[in-house]
Amino acid sequence: MSEEATTGGEANVANPWGADLDDPRLGLRIAAERLSLVRYVFLVQIEDGIATAAQRASLEYADAVLIGWPETDSHEVADLDGDQLATVGAQMELMERRILDFRRQERDGDVDGMTDTLVKVTECVAVIRGLYQPDFALPTFAEIQQVVQDEWDEDMDRIDADGAISTADQAEQETREADRRQTGHEGGVAA
Repeated sequence: MSEEATTGGEANVANPWGADLDDPRLGLRIAAERLSLVRYVFLVQIEDGIATAAQRASLEYADAVLIGWPETDSHEVADLDGDQLATVGAQMELMERRILDFRRQERDGDVDGMTDTLVKVTECVAVIRGLYQPDFALPTFAEIQQVVQDEWDEDMDRIDADGAISTADQAEQETREADRRQTGHEGGVAA
């Protein structure tokens, strides 16, 4: 643990991780870590059921923003000016407020609220990543949502089609069995 992280043997509450608070790229690392945690908590909340299209879209959006996340010392990461750093700071504050909402929603079992809030947290992180990595093409939530909704609709159509075929096959088999039973009764087999 670094010297900054402790003060006289006690943890420094303002900086328990010993992070270099003067590092202009610290926001990039923190944003990825926070979104990863929120995404994981959300995933745990929905893993027991079949995810809705909205839930799938919110996860896909978080994944799309996190994929290929650069290390802070990467040559792909831009050095930001004062205005850009102020924007990062504002997005970090907004992200943390959204995370507080997310935690309350988790406590209340409000999965729909968590779904919406995951998108809002991801949007903050996307702005931050876009500043640090302006050449990295980030999809919008609307783009992800449309793709996921199309996939969801196709899946539902397949389920409906499979169900109809199964029901028709089942009805045909039941009809054949009923015909056999009827034929057996007519042929004098039954008393």
